[in-house]
Amino acid sequence: MEIILASNSPRRKEILESLGYKFRIAPADIDENIDLTGERLVCELAKRKALRIYEYNKESIVIGSDTIVYFNGVVYNKPKNEEECYYMLKSLSGKTHEVITGVYIASKYDHISFFDKAYVTFKELSDKDIFDYIKTKEPFDKAGGYAIQGIGKCLVDKYEGDIYTIIGLPKDLVNSHLKRLLECN
Repeated sequence: MEIILASNSPRRKEILESLGYKFRIAPADIDENIDLTGERLVCELAKRKALRIYEYNKESIVIGSDTIVYFNGVVYNKPKNEEECYYMLKSLSGKTHEVITGVYIASKYDHISFFDKAYVTFKELSDKDIFDYIKTKEPFDKAGGYAIQGIGKCLVDKYEGDIYTIIGLPKDLVNSHLKRLLECN
C-alpha cells in the first residue's frame, strides 16, 4: 500500500525516511486561516491536509501534519518577516512554551487523528542573540521562528517531551499507527 506524506516539510520527510518507509510527497494546498487554537487547530489542519490528498488517493495511506508553537493562548506560526520573528523570539525569551503537532492518517481501513505536545524553555535572549539568529534566515519557515534541530538549538535551555514532536512529526506515534494500518493490507 502506497504511503503519501501530505507535506512539503523537509523535516517531516527526514523523520518518515528515518523510519524506513517508502513514500511519496504530495503537499496539500489548504486554507490555514481557521478560528481554532491549540490542539484543535493542529488536528483540524492535519485532517484537512490529509483528506485533500486522500480524496484522489483512496487506495493509499495519507499522512497530514501540522505544528504550532503555543504561548499564553497565542498561536505562533511561521514568521512573515524579521520584525515578526523578533517579536516571537523576544516574547519566548526566558519562558516555557508548548509545541503541539497534530497528525491525521487517512486510509481505507481507518482514519486516525491525534496530537502530541512538548514543552520548550528558551534561554534569556539578548537582542543581539535574536538578531544574530534572524540573520541566519533559518527561522522563516518554522513555527515560532526557530528550529530546535538546527542553529536554533542555541536558543533553547531545555525541552520536555518528544524531540520529533517539536521538529514536526511524532515519530513513534506515527510509526505505531502506520505499522497497524500496513498489517491490514
